[in-house]
Amino acid sequence: MKKILFITGTRADYGKLKPLIREVERSEEFEAYIYVSGMHLMEMFGNTYREIVKDGYRNVYTDFAQIHTDSMSYNLGDVICHLTGFVERIHPDLMVVHGDRIDALAGAVVGALNNIKVAHIEGGEVSGTIDESIRHAISKFAHLHLVCNEEAGKRLLQLGEEARRIHVIGSPDIDIMLSDSLPSINKAKNRYDIVYEHYGIFMYHPVTTDYPNLGKKIQQVVDALLESGKNYVVIYPNNDKGSEILLNEYKRMEGKRRFCLFPSLRFEYFLTLLKHADFMIGNSSAGIRESSVYGIPAVDIGSRQEGRYNLEESRNLQHVDERREDILEAIRHAQEYRFEAEQFGDGRSTERFMELLRGTDIWDFALQKRFVDLSSSV
Repeated sequence: MKKILFITGTRADYGKLKPLIREVERSEEFEAYIYVSGMHLMEMFGNTYREIVKDGYRNVYTDFAQIHTDSMSYNLGDVICHLTGFVERIHPDLMVVHGDRIDALAGAVVGALNNIKVAHIEGGEVSGTIDESIRHAISKFAHLHLVCNEEAGKRLLQLGEEARRIHVIGSPDIDIMLSDSLPSINKAKNRYDIVYEHYGIFMYHPVTTDYPNLGKKIQQVVDALLESGKNYVVIYPNNDKGSEILLNEYKRMEGKRRFCLFPSLRFEYFLTLLKHADFMIGNSSAGIRESSVYGIPAVDIGSRQEGRYNLEESRNLQHVDERREDILEAIRHAQEYRFEAEQFGDGRSTERFMELLRGTDIWDFALQKRFVDLSSSV
C-alpha cells in the first residue's frame, strides 16, 4: 500500500488539500498521512490544527516542536529539519504540497533531497509578492504538477518543466464549493454568532516585499471599512512578517457592532458565508478564486494578487490601491460586479487526482528532472 503524505501549514492550503486527503483516506490502495505545521499550531491564529484533528484522519502528525518566529527564513529551516525526521520514519511514496507557503517549500525540498516524489498543487501561478518566487521554487523541486488551468501549465513549460509531468486538474477546493455538503447559512451564522443579514467579508494579508509601507496602507484600508457603514466578517491575516502591524490596526474595529473578527473560520463554514455575502474585500486569493465561483463581487486591494487575473475575464472583480476614497468608491459599486466564472476548475479535481494515483505514469517517470528549452518539442 503506497503512502501519500500531505503537508499543510495554513487554513488556506488545508482547504485545498482536504478533498484529496479525504478520498485517499477512503481508498484501499493508498494510506494518507498528514503533517501539520506552521500557522496551524499558533494560538493567535486560532489553533486550526484542531479542525484537522476533528476530521478524524488515521495518521495526523502535529509538529509542536516547531519554533515560530517573525523570520520566514528561520521558520523555513525549522520546518525542513523537523519534517526530515518525520519523513525518515514513515518513508512516504509521494509527498503532496500546495501553493506558495514556506511549509510547502519545506516539503518540496525535503522530498527532492530524499528521493521522494513530490506533487505540487496549483503551481505555475503568479502574484505580486515573494509568494510567487516561493511558488516557482517549489515547482522546480517538484516532480509532478497538478495545475488549475492551461495557463498555469504553460508557465511551467516556460520554467523548463517537462509536459508529461504537468496535469490540469483544477482547484481542489471547488469540489467542496460545488458539493451539497456545505452547512446552511443559518447554521454558519449561529456557529459564529453573526447576526447580519447583509455583510462583506474582509481578508487582508501582509505584503512582505512592501513591509515598510504596510502600516500606512492598512490604516487607509481600515479607515475605508469604518467609513463605509457596512457590516463585516473580518478574518485574521496569515502569519507572514507584518501580521502584527495588521492586527494592531484591527483593534480599531474590535467592539464595534458592524464588525465580527475571527482568527480563523472552519473552511466549509467560510464557504457558506462567502456564498451568501454581499461582497468580499481585501487581498486574499479567495477574492480571486472562490468569490468568482459563486459570482460574489470582490474588491482586490493593492499588489498582492498582481498579475493573477485579467479584469476582462474576472468580471466580478474590481482592483484598487490602498487609498481610502478609492476603496469606498469600489464598495459603493460592488453589486454591479455579480458575475460567475469557471477559470479554476469544475468540481472534478479529486476525481482526476485519484485517477493519476491509480495510474502508472506518475510512478514510472524518473526522479531526475531535466530542463526543457522552449524550442524543444518534448
